[in-house]
Amino acid sequence: MQRENNTALSSAATSRLRHRKQSNEVIPDPSKANGGNLLVDDHNKYKSMWIRAYSTVWMIGGFALIVYMGHLYITAMVVVIQIFMAKELLNLLRKAHEDRSLPGFRLLNWHFFFTAMLFVYGRLLSQPLVNSVTSDKFLYQFVSSHIKYHMAICYFFYIAGFMWFILTLKKKMYKYQFGQYAWTHMILIVVFTQSSFTVANIFEGIFWFLLPASLIIINDIFAYIIGFFFGRTPLIKLSPKKTWEGFIGASVTTIISAFALANVLGRFQWLTCPRKDLSTGWLQCDPGPLFRPEYYTLPGWIHQW
Repeated sequence: MQRENNTALSSAATSRLRHRKQSNEVIPDPSKANGGNLLVDDHNKYKSMWIRAYSTVWMIGGFALIVYMGHLYITAMVVVIQIFMAKELLNLLRKAHEDRSLPGFRLLNWHFFFTAMLFVYGRLLSQPLVNSVTSDKFLYQFVSSHIKYHMAICYFFYIAGFMWFILTLKKKMYKYQFGQYAWTHMILIVVFTQSSFTVANIFEGIFWFLLPASLIIINDIFAYIIGFFFGRTPLIKLSPKKTWEGFIGASVTTIISAFALANVLGRFQWLTCPRKDLSTGWLQCDPGPLFRPEYYTLPGWIHQW
C-alpha cells in the first residue's frame, strides 16, 4: 500500500512538472519570420522612425560638437563610454545574494578598473602631458617624477587590490569570488585593449577616429532605412527585424561613403595633424603623404574605350 501511494505521488508530481514545462514553452508563429515582424510589415513603423530620427539628429549633433572641441574632449568621451561598458559587463555575472554577503567586493572591481586606466592612459598620454607643462618648471618636475615612477605606482595599486581580494575571501564563496576576479580581468583586457588603440589613433589625428566612427554611423542608419522600406528577408534570429536587404544595401553605401568621406575629411588639417600635447588650440602641419593628392595616368586603351 505504501509503495502504491509513493508511486501515485511521484506520477502526480511528474505530470505537474510536465504540465509546467509545457506551459512555459512558446509556440512559434509560422506566419512571423524568425519569430518577429519585419519593419515593412510593422504598422507603427513611421512613429518609431520619427523617434529614431529625432534622437539620431541630437546624437550626431553632440558627437560633432565633441569632435569640434578637439582631441582631449574626444578622449574624455571614450573614457565615459568605457566606464559604462565596464559597468554593463560587470553586472552580467553579478548575483545579488552573494554581493550582499561580500561588502566592498564591487568596489574592488572598480579599484582594478581604475588601476588599469592609470596604467594604460599613463603610458599613452605621458609625453603629451610633459609637452603641455614644459613652460612651468614646478609642474614639469612634478609630472616628470610621477612619469618616472609610473610603473611602480601602478604595480603598487594592483598588488594592493590583490591583497584586498585575498583578505575578503570567505568560505563557501570561493567559486563566486574567483569567478568575479577572473571576469574582471577579462573585462579589463577587452575594454582597455580597444580603448588604447582608439586613444592612440585620436592623438595621431582625429581623422583616424572620425572616419571609422562615421562609417559605423552611416552603416547603421542605412541598414535601418533600407530595411525599413525594402526589407523582406530576415537576416538573423538574434535580431528579427534585421534583413538581408538592409545588410547588403548598408554595405554598399558604406563602401561608397568611405571613398567620399576620406577625400573630404583628408583636406582639413584640424583632422589630419597629430596632437603632441593636451592643448585644444588649432593645428597646422604639413599633410602627410596619405593626405596629398596624387595623379595617375591610365593606359591608352582604357582612354580609347
